[in-house]
Amino acid sequence: MRQPIIKVQMVSKFYGRVMGLNDITVDFGPGTTGLLGPNGAGKSTLIKLMTGQIRPSKGKVEVLSERPWDNPSLNARFGYCPEQDAFFKGMTGLRFVSFTARLMGYPQTKARTMAKEAIEKVGMTGAMDRDIQGYSKGMRQRIKLAQSLVHDPELLILDEPMSGTDPVGRVRMMEVLRDLEKEGKHIVISSHILHEIERMTESIILIDKGKLVASGNMHDIRDSLDRFPLTVRIITDERSRLAKLLMDATPMSSITFGEQGNELLVRTPTPDLFYSAFQDCLVENRVKVTAIDSPDDNLNAIFEYLVG
Repeated sequence: MRQPIIKVQMVSKFYGRVMGLNDITVDFGPGTTGLLGPNGAGKSTLIKLMTGQIRPSKGKVEVLSERPWDNPSLNARFGYCPEQDAFFKGMTGLRFVSFTARLMGYPQTKARTMAKEAIEKVGMTGAMDRDIQGYSKGMRQRIKLAQSLVHDPELLILDEPMSGTDPVGRVRMMEVLRDLEKEGKHIVISSHILHEIERMTESIILIDKGKLVASGNMHDIRDSLDRFPLTVRIITDERSRLAKLLMDATPMSSITFGEQGNELLVRTPTPDLFYSAFQDCLVENRVKVTAIDSPDDNLNAIFEYLVG
């Protein structure tokens, strides 16, 4: 069994009478984990606990087997990319990332070399000598990512790193993060934009209103939701014939014709039985199907069902 990278045990966080997190217990495994939830769900509070910016009111947080609160030595082992910008006025991208490396204790020449390498990884070399104040939102997000990885940490903790970026910037950011995971880094990335997380990882932790809603593999979570019938979309020129065959072969909540002339929509409470019967129908009755997919077998559908 793989050891968790981050352990959160019975953690609550109070801000006066306001509860930011309510008795959360969850493990973050190796690789990339998506921390998901609507705005105000408690994602940033949990990230601040993991990065040692605040301490829990109750419970225990361990990051790389160490307590993050009041533990400066742990800072060398993880990189943090905050949601909010916090740049010094008049600094170029290179000076900013170099300064971050200097804060980690590296000498000036080494820090500058490390900064250039980190900036190259995020695709910002061409703009590293420009003033950050002239950067677009997407460029500022990438330079923040560069400062988080300048010291080559084991773990990256990223709070809404793609917030406000344009589509091209988002694609570039996802490519960088996938490359970092291939290098062996562990990544925690928070977001409320579900399709982006879905493109990077199937390992998710979902919180809402300060409480843990679900955690684990996205498809395993989906399969465990027995009360949530799966919708399957089938494209076939023989939809009437196939509909009759399926009704005779497997339990279904409903079966309807879609708006397109060759579209069949099936809702089934037993996806495994359905797919088995569906395959038998195709083989035994020689029904030609052009395409099949499931609009419910995705993170957005899971999210809406769990927090709805």
